[in-house]
This record gives sequence, structure tokens and C-alpha cells, in this order.
Amino acid sequence: MGSVMGSMTDTLTLAVELAWWQQTGIRAVVGLLAVLLPAGTLVYLFLFKMMSFMQSRLGPMEAGPYGSLQLLAEVGKFLQKEDILPRKADRVVFKAAPFVVLISTFLLVLVIPAGPDAWFIDVDTGIFLALAVSSISVIGILMAGWASSSKYSLLGGLRAAGQLVAYELPLVLAVMGVVIQAGTLNVQDIVMSQANGEIFGWGGIGNPFILTQFVGFAIFLVAVQAELTQPPFDMPVAESEIVTGYLTEYTGLRFLLFFIGEFATAGIFAALAATLFLGGWYVPGLDPTSDLFNVIGPAILLGKVILVAFLIFWFRFTYPRFREDQLQQLAWKVLIPLSLANIVLTGVLKVVF
Repeated sequence: MGSVMGSMTDTLTLAVELAWWQQTGIRAVVGLLAVLLPAGTLVYLFLFKMMSFMQSRLGPMEAGPYGSLQLLAEVGKFLQKEDILPRKADRVVFKAAPFVVLISTFLLVLVIPAGPDAWFIDVDTGIFLALAVSSISVIGILMAGWASSSKYSLLGGLRAAGQLVAYELPLVLAVMGVVIQAGTLNVQDIVMSQANGEIFGWGGIGNPFILTQFVGFAIFLVAVQAELTQPPFDMPVAESEIVTGYLTEYTGLRFLLFFIGEFATAGIFAALAATLFLGGWYVPGLDPTSDLFNVIGPAILLGKVILVAFLIFWFRFTYPRFREDQLQQLAWKVLIPLSLANIVLTGVLKVVF
């Protein structure tokens, strides 16, 4: 009788299991929401409101309650604008560039877990995959700069390529300290390592790596600021010098895609920082294997994303623009040596303790 019941249970499980194309469709929709909703939230909270309050003004107030629908109004405005293609531009490359930048963002979100079972992909080399796909945006920016047939755009694309290549090194090296301490490249295992860790034998709050990898966290945030090409690292799009750089010739929907890509990437990098250094979807006091985290995990992760994004945008609205030489010196003479020292110290302490 028991074997019959077990067989019936297996049959029912197979009957309700979704086909691969259904699972892929659901994941695609959820992935789209996981990229666009945080991006819209960051635009409203920080670009429209926080910056306004820092400058003693109200910000958008007319579109919707407290200006909450201003973002939709902006999107509608861009969709109505004429799509202009420069006469001498490479049409195929020019049109493909914003989508290449967005592809990097959508691939990056795949490795970030939102609960013990709430994830898109769970691979043993998740961090390696994340760092690899994050560099795809450089190709899209170079495509935009070269294909626009504009000296301003080309100069902006070359500046962006040089900046992103320089700051990808400290970005990767900052993450290596976390990888060494956790002993794994799997992003979900890194979260569990923080949840189940102990601080000098006490496991009340686990062991969030921001406590032991604070230097790596600071380097990671600075490198992310440069990867986003926003102040004080906005030389590739400096309006006063090269007229928004590689974006000069873009209008309408394609300009909107670059705008979405910038803020979506800020949200995804903030999520990656929250996962690597702040414990991701976990909060102390609860069993990390509990199914409850599959429900509240996304909200917890979003809260930590907003906290990290606050730091990113605070720096953006506070510091003046670096010169190109200052920007490169910071990467090669300060951040990279610091990140290498952090790796060595982490390795020594890992062996000793």
C-alpha cells in the first residue's frame, strides 16, 4: 500500500511540474521585474527625492501623489521623441549598443539569490559568472561611441573603456577577500556562510562579511561608482567637455535604454554588494533554511539594496568630478594595492584561525 501511495505521489508531482519553456517564461518575467522595479525605485527615491532634499527643494510634485508618477511621465516623454539616426552612423552597431549594455545587467541578476530556494540559477562558480558578465557593458559602450560617427561620442567611448577596464580590477580583487573567507564561489553558499558563521565563537548575528571585509566593501563601492560612470567618475559623459560622450547622438527610446541600464546596473551592483557583504536575504535570529525566507527574503534583500544604493547616490551627489589622471591614479596606485593587501591579510587570517 505504501509503495502504491508513493507511486501516486510521484505521478502527481510529474503531472503538475511545469515544462521547461513555462519555467523559462516565468523566470524571464520575474527577472525583468527584478531589474526594472528596483531601477524605478532608485530613480524615484534618490534621483527625484533625495537629491532634491539635499539641495533644499521639493523635486517633482505634480505627476501623481508626491510626484510618484513622474517616472512614468518621463518614460512616456522619451517614447514619444523622434528616433534620430546619424547619417554617417553604422546603423546596425548603433542600434544594438544599448541592448548589449542591458544584456550585461539582465545576466548579472541571474546569480543573485533572494531566499534559500528563491534563485534563478545556482552554480558553483556564480561569482565568476557575475564578474564576467559585468564586463559586457564595456563592449556596448564602445559600440555606441564608435558607431555614432561623432568625435564627442568616440572620445567618450574611449574614456569609458579605459575607466571601466581600470576599475574592474579592484572590483574583482575586492570580491576575492569574500571568496577566500567563505571558501566558495557559489553566491548562495556565501550567504549561508554569513548566516551560519560566528564572531569569536558567538553566532548571534552570524558573521556578515562587512565586519571582516570592510576594506573590500569600501573598494567595491568605489569601483561600482566608476563602473556606473557617474560622479565623481563621470569623465566619459562630462557635459561640459564632451557633451554626454557616447550618448551624444542617442535620442528617444535608445537613450531611455541607456538611462534604464545605468540605474538598473546600480541596483544590481547594490544587490551584489548586499549579498556578498551584508548577508543578502538573511536576517539574524531565524533559521536560514526556513521556507519563510522564500517569502520575506526578497523584501529583506530590497531593503539592503536601498541601503547600499543610498551610499552610491550620496557619493554621486556630493563629490566633484575627477580629472582623467586623478581617476586612473586612484585605481592603479590606491585601490589595487589596497585590495591586494586585503587579499593577503584575509588569506593569512584564514590559515591562522
